Formats: sequence, structure tokens, C-alpha cells
Amino acid sequence: QVQLVESGGGLVQAGGSLRLSCAASGITLSRANMGWFRQAPGKEREFVAGISRSGDSTIYADSVKGRFTISRDSAKNTVYLQMNSLKPVDTAVYYCAADNRPFWNPYGLNDYDYWGQGTQVTVSS
Repeated sequence: QVQLVESGGGLVQAGGSLRLSCAASGITLSRANMGWFRQAPGKEREFVAGISRSGDSTIYADSVKGRFTISRDSAKNTVYLQMNSLKPVDTAVYYCAADNRPFWNPYGLNDYDYWGQGTQVTVSS
């Protein structure tokens, strides 16, 4: 049984930083493409960042480019999202997702096989 468990969310002031973690069991993350998504109240879930199974490729939404960094620790079977220079518009529930398919569409919600339960990030102004 595959489980993805996010942690690290919380309340932070604008300009601050948080690091989200996504710990996996039942799946080897170095064999999966991974994505972080977020969903703000009243809005659709949107892509934030992704890392390929090889680790050679990372991709970011324009809104977070230069501020967020996705990384993976294969030994810990964990993916991270380092979030710096946070803004109130970054407030959302953040989800990690894993894709086991041969061809990776990082942006597609339906292209991921497994999802975590989400962690709340709130950025105050």
C-alpha cells in the first residue's frame, strides 16, 4: 500500500520560509516522478513543482520560480519543497503526488497515481 505523508506546513509571515516534506512508503520515490501541488480556498488545485524520477529534471510554476526548490533524498525516500520569500498568495493546502507512468506530464492532476493528504501553509501579511 502506497502512502505519501506531507509535513512541515504552518503559519509564517510574508518573506519567511518553510520546508515541506513528503515521506513515502510502499513506493520508491527514485523510481517515480514527483510533484507538489497546492489548492487555495475556492480555487482549483494547481501545479507548483516537479522532479523527474532520474532527478535530472526539475520544473516549477512561474509563480514560484526562483523562490521554491524541489529536491529528493533517496536514502530517506522523501521529497522536499523548500519555500522561501513566501507571499500571502502562497497560502494553500500543499499536496505531494507520485507518478509511476513511463511518460511524465508534470502539470496534469490526472497524471499522478498517488496523493498525500496535504499540509496547510498560511502566509500572513
